[in-house]
Amino acid sequence: MSSFHVIYASTSGHTEYVVEVLKNVLQEMGFHDIEMQRVEEVQVNDLGRGDILLLASGTWNTGGVEGQLNPHMDVFLKRRVTDITLKGRKVVVIGLGDERYRYTCRAADHLEEFVKKHEGVLLCDTLRIVNEPYGQEKKIEAWGRKLCSHCSS
Repeated sequence: MSSFHVIYASTSGHTEYVVEVLKNVLQEMGFHDIEMQRVEEVQVNDLGRGDILLLASGTWNTGGVEGQLNPHMDVFLKRRVTDITLKGRKVVVIGLGDERYRYTCRAADHLEEFVKKHEGVLLCDTLRIVNEPYGQEKKIEAWGRKLCSHCSS
């Protein structure tokens, strides 16, 4: 079975909640080698851990500009790992957002762009959670099962 390395940025707890729900689904599907890491604790070489890298972030108004990454993820991806290669590496993305803003879930777009720019391979469609994740567990679980089917093929 594939192993997962989850790197996430969560300030309000929403992104952390989503990746915890996903972790439970993955474990139920037989994937037990799952490492979770807050982006503030990540070192550059951690991007190479696990068979599959999962990046997750909420959407913020960083620097007064709407539709940006969580500030911790922003610093990590745009300043600390600018020269990294993900060539051929399997990556999945989760983005959260709030429908009250024009650029809902734009963090997902930024994460996808990072993966493509650094030659990673997006394993499946991105999970986009709009508004609070509580009550959206079925959506997360369904996406998790779909992700598992991509890991088996």
